[in-house]
Amino acid sequence: MAEFSLPKNSKVTEGKSWPSPMGAADVTEFRVYRWNPDDGQNPRLDTYYVDRRECGPMVLDALIWIKNHVDPTLTFRRSCREGVCGSCSMNIDGTNTLACTKHMDDVKGAVKVYPLPHQPVVKDLVPDLSNFYAQYASIQPWLKTDSPTPQGEWRQSKTDRDKLDGLYECILCACCSTACPSYWWNSDRFLGPAALLQANRWIKDSRDEATGERLDNLEDPFRLYRCHTIMNCAKACPKGLNPAKEIAEIKKNMVDRQL
Repeated sequence: MAEFSLPKNSKVTEGKSWPSPMGAADVTEFRVYRWNPDDGQNPRLDTYYVDRRECGPMVLDALIWIKNHVDPTLTFRRSCREGVCGSCSMNIDGTNTLACTKHMDDVKGAVKVYPLPHQPVVKDLVPDLSNFYAQYASIQPWLKTDSPTPQGEWRQSKTDRDKLDGLYECILCACCSTACPSYWWNSDRFLGPAALLQANRWIKDSRDEATGERLDNLEDPFRLYRCHTIMNCAKACPKGLNPAKEIAEIKKNMVDRQL
């Protein structure tokens, strides 16, 4: 039987337990992943107790409350708190999701919060998504045309516009890609669900005139074909999108153009 062990300095240890707020009648326990690259210590899980009467109902509200009232060193990304920016994506209760849309009451027991899995960690709950964004840039996510630029906007029928539903809503939170086992093991070459869904967004766009070039860019044993339709991506997407379906459509386009 194969035996695997983590590097010595990567094992998560028990961290500090902060006291429960004095006089708080409604308290939720949080177990939060902490790691600071500057202190040379192992990652740890710190325990916090959030006074529900003093903060909003979402996990992000609780993290902000912890940072403001308990531990100002806690580090995480956030932005508008409306579920449209993707900044606060993290692993909560074992599932990749957005902290701003995850209700504390949806978690039984202590709320366990980790950074997105299988990505380098910058600090605490902040993953390094440099490779993720580079892969997104590689699919050239902009309109490419050879026709003369019109005087006004590029026209598109309602039927053609409807084909982009389920694609344009992607907020690049990386929840899907970091939930994909194929991406875990091949993220240096496999583009992953998010980038491939975005690629199909431009392949489907009736205004784009570079379909052949875009398919050529994806014709590779790893960039596209490492997807094994495990469907973790569709389960993890906080916007309810289905990247696996879009990847299958790209594969079908590859076959159709050979006929």
